[in-house]
Amino acid sequence: MNKTINLSPTIRNYLTLKRALGREYAHEEWVLESLNTFLQACKAEELTNAWFECWCQGFSQLTPTVRRGRMRVVRNFCLYRSRTQPGCYMPDLHLFPAPNQPTRPYIYTGSQIASLLKAADQLTAQSLFPLRPQVYRLAIVLLYTAGLRRGELVRLLLSDYIRTERTLHVRESKFHKSRYVPLSADACAELETYLARRRALRLPMQPDSSLLWNAYCGGGPYTGAGLAQGIRELLRAANVRRQDGSIPRVHDLRFTFAVHALVRWYRAGVNVQNKLPMLAAYMGHVSIVSTEYYLPFVPELSTEASSQFCKQYGAAVQPLTEDRP
Repeated sequence: MNKTINLSPTIRNYLTLKRALGREYAHEEWVLESLNTFLQACKAEELTNAWFECWCQGFSQLTPTVRRGRMRVVRNFCLYRSRTQPGCYMPDLHLFPAPNQPTRPYIYTGSQIASLLKAADQLTAQSLFPLRPQVYRLAIVLLYTAGLRRGELVRLLLSDYIRTERTLHVRESKFHKSRYVPLSADACAELETYLARRRALRLPMQPDSSLLWNAYCGGGPYTGAGLAQGIRELLRAANVRRQDGSIPRVHDLRFTFAVHALVRWYRAGVNVQNKLPMLAAYMGHVSIVSTEYYLPFVPELSTEASSQFCKQYGAAVQPLTEDRP
């Protein structure tokens, strides 16, 4: 009697290896368990191209990038599986759907950040969101001045703000890395104003309370999706839009933080290459390769980089004359 395939033991070993290397792999686990459940429901004896294509049909309505991502998860797992099971099925990467073109990041201007803060001040408090104006103002300040990821921000506790050292303790973020993030004077002032308002309203101030607190479901943090939706409403209210009229992404605030940091360094005349490892550590990256993703060659950087080059090497660059090749 033929036996239905069960990939669970191999999946478990694969995830154990990846997590030992510092990967979280929660999404990958979900994808692989979905494939295993599908194969067992179909009583498949082995993972083959036909079964793989049938499984992919189950999410054919999703975007090419999402479909490609799930298919790559399976292919990486099959590469691992082939080490102990030579000849096992290997999805063909060339047959995967082409990914969508990446969205070009939008770099906010200082005046647009000011408009967002003004729009936040005009929000009204609600019974379940008594700190609504203050929360969104603080969120914009921390996303812009500290370059936090949205998920990092909503997970912050009151105890993560270390007043004496003027830092935030970002715990167990991407790649299981924790870090201390020094804050600017303006960010500290915003935090103190927010906490003073919170105390005045006699809202929870225990160290393990969420920094971005609301009364929904008995008190707790904002969700990442809920915070993003609120910020998008502020973008519309402040009329901050791309050239095509669309609303910029909330994640673009992190790009803006990185780009503006480089612009300040260029203008200060410091060695930017020496500063990149510091920026990578500040943003919670494993290496500067990840940080460079947040540094698109936008006009602001182009102008400052060209100016810095001219200051350093302008005298060595001579214009061509008619008698020179």
